[in-house]
Amino acid sequence: MSSSASGTLTSTTVGDAGAPVVFLHGLFGQGRNFTQIAKGLLPEYRSLLVDLPNHGRSAWTDRFDYASTADLVADHLRAGFAADGPVHVVGHSMGGKVAMLLALRHPDLVERLVVADIAPASGGSQGEFAHLLDSLAAIDLTTVTRRGEADEQLAARVDDARVRGFLLQNLRAADGGFRWQANLDLLRRDLPEIGGFPDVGDAVFDHPVLWVAGDRSDYVRPEHGPAMRRLFPRTTLVTLKGAGHWVHSEQPEAFVSVLRTFLAADDR
Repeated sequence: MSSSASGTLTSTTVGDAGAPVVFLHGLFGQGRNFTQIAKGLLPEYRSLLVDLPNHGRSAWTDRFDYASTADLVADHLRAGFAADGPVHVVGHSMGGKVAMLLALRHPDLVERLVVADIAPASGGSQGEFAHLLDSLAAIDLTTVTRRGEADEQLAARVDDARVRGFLLQNLRAADGGFRWQANLDLLRRDLPEIGGFPDVGDAVFDHPVLWVAGDRSDYVRPEHGPAMRRLFPRTTLVTLKGAGHWVHSEQPEAFVSVLRTFLAADDR
């Protein structure tokens, strides 16, 4: 694994040969969340795990919108990983919306697109994410001397230990204390924008698209189908059993399997 930075974004590469695949994480995440999936694609695929703006090691911005975020990703790819031609792009949740905008705005960069448990629509579980953001903001970092103390404070609002562990990946030791690596203030303020989907006019991406849903998630619903097929007419929907919203972490073997099948298909 190796890391690189271009402009405002930081990314990590897994593998040194094979077809290129880019992974874009969701809200609260970072590129390394896809490390297990990327390793599961070796050696046929090499992967780029991107930290999106306001997350991980990438720079913070003044505001959030999907078009500018997709353009930042495009610049990062053109400067390195996609310099020799188009790449496959996999995006989950917020990262799935960024991936859709990337394909629609920069189709020359994207060979195949995978959208994991999100739709080109507004809504979803914004209330859940608002609660999680508020819960993180409620942690008094001035009193935290070890990560376990932050977990104890968070447990008062978030019961699921796995969710707490995922959220606390954003906590970093700094200057004898702790700080948030993610830009929580911006994410809280711009959550309605994150939960929405911009007007893309008459843009269409006509390459193959895999739409992956979790059968225990409500982020992908039947009424989303027409909008998805209008923007991405060559869409195939696959639903993973036993998976909720975080399909790649809840069913990693099944997720790798459907990725391999889709990326290796010869329908151009």
